[in-house]
Amino acid sequence: MEIILKEDIIGLGYKNDIVDVKRGYGRNYLIPKGKAVIASESAKKVLAEDMKQQAHKLAAKKAEAEKKAAALENVALEISVKVSATGVTYGSVTAATVAEELEKKGFAVDRKIITMRDIKKVGEYEATIHFHKEVEVKVPVTVVAENAPKAEVKSDKVDTEEKTGKTVDAVETAELEQKESVEEADDTKTAE
Repeated sequence: MEIILKEDIIGLGYKNDIVDVKRGYGRNYLIPKGKAVIASESAKKVLAEDMKQQAHKLAAKKAEAEKKAAALENVALEISVKVSATGVTYGSVTAATVAEELEKKGFAVDRKIITMRDIKKVGEYEATIHFHKEVEVKVPVTVVAENAPKAEVKSDKVDTEEKTGKTVDAVETAELEQKESVEEADDTKTAE
């Protein structure tokens, strides 16, 4: 079924695009919600006339989108989340989370134009922001553990280096401390 989109739908198309969709998706969701109309010959003629009249508006929208994308070109996000001992996050980092972090940095971006997979582990990822059908920007997203700030990581390395003479990662230090506390708990149970 051919339809004309009335708004941008990520993964399907952009406003005024003519796309093919399954009948059920078109008739039961897109058309009743006002997101699309059936692409009849008369609708295509109306679309062509509208496109001619709005050519300058579309150019202005594209220029505005390029300006927003240029502003976000060198932005990198670092999101702190609570993490389990295995490195898995409690909850997930989503497009809404990225939109909130961008807003904190002074960039108003709608979560609906951000595409990324949900993040459930600590690491480096990438979020794609679609400002216009021809303009998109990729923003690096680093997910870090909330309880391991950078300043403490450096001090942990220095402390262990002073004691043992070798450098150990903060994660390894935390694991050693956890093992020691478990061993101490086992010793107290055995003593009882």
